[in-house]
Amino acid sequence: MSNTAQSLASKRIEALLDENSFVEIGALVTARSTDFNMQEKETPSDGVITGYGVIDGNLVYVYSQDASVLNGTLGEMHAKKITKLYDLALKMGAPVIGLIDCAGVRLQEATDALNGFGEIYKTQALASGVIPQITGIFGTCGGGLAVVPALTDFTFMEEAKAKLFVNSPNAIEGNEISKCNSASAKFQAEEAGLVDVVADEAGVLAQIRQLVTMLPANNEDDASYEECMDDLNRVCADLGEVVYEAPYVLSSISDGNVFFETKADYAKDMVTGFIKLNGMTVGAVANNDQELSARGAGKAAGFVKFCDAFNIPVLSLTNVTGYKATMCSERNLAKAVAELTYAFANATVPKVNVITGPAYGSAYVAMNSKGVGADVVYAWTSAQIGMMDAKLAAKIMYADADAATQKEKAAEYAELQSSAQAAARRGYVDSIIEAKDTRKYVIGAFEMLFTKREDRPAKKHGTV
Repeated sequence: MSNTAQSLASKRIEALLDENSFVEIGALVTARSTDFNMQEKETPSDGVITGYGVIDGNLVYVYSQDASVLNGTLGEMHAKKITKLYDLALKMGAPVIGLIDCAGVRLQEATDALNGFGEIYKTQALASGVIPQITGIFGTCGGGLAVVPALTDFTFMEEAKAKLFVNSPNAIEGNEISKCNSASAKFQAEEAGLVDVVADEAGVLAQIRQLVTMLPANNEDDASYEECMDDLNRVCADLGEVVYEAPYVLSSISDGNVFFETKADYAKDMVTGFIKLNGMTVGAVANNDQELSARGAGKAAGFVKFCDAFNIPVLSLTNVTGYKATMCSERNLAKAVAELTYAFANATVPKVNVITGPAYGSAYVAMNSKGVGADVVYAWTSAQIGMMDAKLAAKIMYADADAATQKEKAAEYAELQSSAQAAARRGYVDSIIEAKDTRKYVIGAFEMLFTKREDRPAKKHGTV
């Protein structure tokens, strides 16, 4: 048994938590199975260290798999330790952080180990929407264990050594690692969209710490607030010039320019993440490309659902002319946009929308429009809101007219149907604002909406 390898699991916990705050639970648990001479093998802690500690004063529960014990494989008692940790976290209303480094199911325990997978899955499902769940992957996370990070809210992955897969790349027909390493952090972040952050080990642990400080401890907690040291009326002078750089806009209006982006490498036409406004954590969803893709819609929908589950207000920045027109996107586009529309419409948290550029067609409607249920909608003076670009609309309505007439009708259409003023006259926009004043307006809106309460038709749950 390698002392160096054994220490990795505990060292990761020490690096993650505040100094000297970790308290281990179940340190004396060992494997119960005696099949295949298991009684002759030492299994300290049955390959997983479990316990609790604090991150910047916030209580968290942590398990860290020990690859030095049977390669970190998951057996019966290994699984029970994790589920018992979840049970305690649910009672106390605190996040669970899993640090994964595991060769998979323990073959010597077979059905007991498989049942352990099921118990972990069930516990995660029960905890979903009640306490935040975070996974950090540092070694192998394959087969049935790959479902574990997919059941959590946020997944972090070490960039070089971590592997995440259901089927090994070489087991996929026509593929091998040299062609496409589908187990790599790069693939899982950019193509699968399962991983939120890719970094080196120290970076992963540091960013998990940052995320924990921005999240509520549970779905009934109001502790994701802090004193704001930034000017609430701070002017962001250059915002109008960077309308297509959503991350910059979000960081600019946030307290201290704090912006924690999620799934940054996936579906880059959509930006999601957390900002601070007057000390309060706000979930942000923003178009970063004027064409909405299926992946982008799905990414945003999942993020909005998380925010709604944990009572985190949602800010959207709308800048969209339509949908991405590719065969790949078309396969899933209608379903993904439906999921996004449902997520915004179903969310009962405070919802504010800022229209920063063009907002055309049903893509605009899906992006937290007034019709879908936004509580407050602002539009920059440069915003355009309508069915489509005024010039295109004029060409369609006056197809047989000459260029001068089409130009005249385009200007008329822009004034009557495609301008922010036209939308405001109809009540679809509450105020037209200067881009530089965005911060103070959205802070004011969320302050007003702080005590929002909204009842919905009684039902078990939706089906979208």
